[in-house]
Amino acid sequence: MSDMNLTLKVWRQKNNNDSGRFESYQVAANEHMSFLEMLDVLNQTLIEKKEEPVAFEHDCREGICGACSMVINGRPHGPQGGTTTCQLHMRHFKSGDTITIEPWRAKAFPVIKDLVVDRSSFDRIIQAGGYISVNTGQAQDGNAIPIEKDLALQAFDAATCIGCGACVAACPNASAMLFTSAKVSHLGLLPQGEVEHSKRVQSMVKQMDEEGFGMCSNTGACEVECPKEISITNIARMNRTYMGSVFGSDKTV
Repeated sequence: MSDMNLTLKVWRQKNNNDSGRFESYQVAANEHMSFLEMLDVLNQTLIEKKEEPVAFEHDCREGICGACSMVINGRPHGPQGGTTTCQLHMRHFKSGDTITIEPWRAKAFPVIKDLVVDRSSFDRIIQAGGYISVNTGQAQDGNAIPIEKDLALQAFDAATCIGCGACVAACPNASAMLFTSAKVSHLGLLPQGEVEHSKRVQSMVKQMDEEGFGMCSNTGACEVECPKEISITNIARMNRTYMGSVFGSDKTV
């Protein structure tokens, strides 16, 4: 087991009204630890010293929930592509390294404390239209509806979005276009969701704008940093669907 001595520069912020600052800590870890386990070691040390532990968010620690949102050395979720922070292991660092850890940086993601941000803006975008209405009766059995394989695969790829917010953190404009377009695509591509896709895309884009997210400038950083590798072709699809719904030519998504 290889021991590692690391310097952590961690963003500390009491609440959204606090200006915040970086604080440096020394921590001993080993290459077999996950990044979050290394932070657990740091917090145990701070608690033993009667100091305030670093607040960070996590849940499943299996790369499913997307809660472990933090920027590590300038990259959302860290240096390893296609993974969340909880899937990052310390073998990707060397003893003696200095690691800078920050929260997501976006107006629409206000800091709650330290590395924890409020991502309820994503929830409100979903509430604005990320669903399929069933007004009467029982929903039709999904297995009874024939779906073209290519469309099913595209919808499934979009549906893998876990809503972590890495796309927003990576974007120089703090745009949520990748997240919103993934939600628009995974429903709109399927027969069950196609009926409402015009209304859905307008409602979700409207809510996204109201939350204060920036506009997309096609840098592609969102796709690079997305732990589920969601394609920016979804953004193009959403733009096409949105324009079609506004100007009355919304026959396809």
